[in-house]
Amino acid sequence: MKSSLFLRGFLLAFAAAAFSAHAADLDPAVQAKVNAKIAEIKTWAADPAIVAAVAAHNAQLPTDQADMTQEKWKALSLLDPFVRSFTKNEAGVALKAKKADWSTEAFVSDAKGLKVAFLAKPSNWSHAGMPKHEDPMLGKPWQGAVAIDESTGLQQLQVSVPVLKDGKPIGSLVVGLSMGKI
Repeated sequence: MKSSLFLRGFLLAFAAAAFSAHAADLDPAVQAKVNAKIAEIKTWAADPAIVAAVAAHNAQLPTDQADMTQEKWKALSLLDPFVRSFTKNEAGVALKAKKADWSTEAFVSDAKGLKVAFLAKPSNWSHAGMPKHEDPMLGKPWQGAVAIDESTGLQQLQVSVPVLKDGKPIGSLVVGLSMGKI
């Protein structure tokens, strides 16, 4: 147990240190485009339907989600009614209305990193402990490295921003940016 906690702490520290390198890896013109997309994504996170859904999820975890684990999540198909419910709730509909040709994925998490809504089933049920969730929970955006996304198969750059209520972070919004379209 101690070695797994040590490893997790080491990986988090490594990821945090690597963040500044990710921005430095991009051409300045591309980084400027990414920064513009982050500004736009912040407006997505401020959508009243998204804020309300995250606040409600934080206040009361839906009973059908109480026993969800990463293992159970991985076993669910894309067409499972439970999975599809996250695309059809008000926050999921709001995300769909905002989706652009440059966005490869988008998902909203509550304060604990649990899913609230998404465009398509993400790889993980929870992003707790990951910089893509933890940085926004500290009130700051996060930017990952350019990579092939496991859930979409596309070359993308993930960014995330806080979902704010009364100026305080209550959740996170992660969006994948298509490198071929920004």
